[in-house]
Amino acid sequence: MTEDDSRFMAMALEEAEKSLADGGLPIGAVLVRGGEVVASGHNQRVQEGDPIAHGEMDCLRKAGRQKTYRDTTLYTTLSPCMMCSGTILQFGIPRVVVGEAENFVGDIPFLESRGVSVTLMDDAGCKDVMHRFLAQPGGQALWHEDIMED
Repeated sequence: MTEDDSRFMAMALEEAEKSLADGGLPIGAVLVRGGEVVASGHNQRVQEGDPIAHGEMDCLRKAGRQKTYRDTTLYTTLSPCMMCSGTILQFGIPRVVVGEAENFVGDIPFLESRGVSVTLMDDAGCKDVMHRFLAQPGGQALWHEDIMED
């Protein structure tokens, strides 16, 4: 883990906090190339009524068309789900930095088995924003809707 990893994860956490403040799920993401931010985004499922608007997907949409993603790193506050992991593989993103995998294990082993370098930060701030969200009235139900669990 590098200083840049900490800096970019802090930006992803700011995105997660924005989503929480807007009544959404607190998951943020930042796409970086060569030490520069290409795009950032956050989960917008609730705000946009879009079931595919996970934090990583919002970030990648905002990045727009790229000639390649093979020289990028994706920072995400929470372990990516299968949909987002599939997109990471589809775009050939070689490195993913995950803020935490305590609240959602996600698909880190799948990404690693496909050659993606995954760094798990185990970040207290990323855990905290999810804990605050889950403690809110309706937070658990919304989370279960997001991850498609009853």
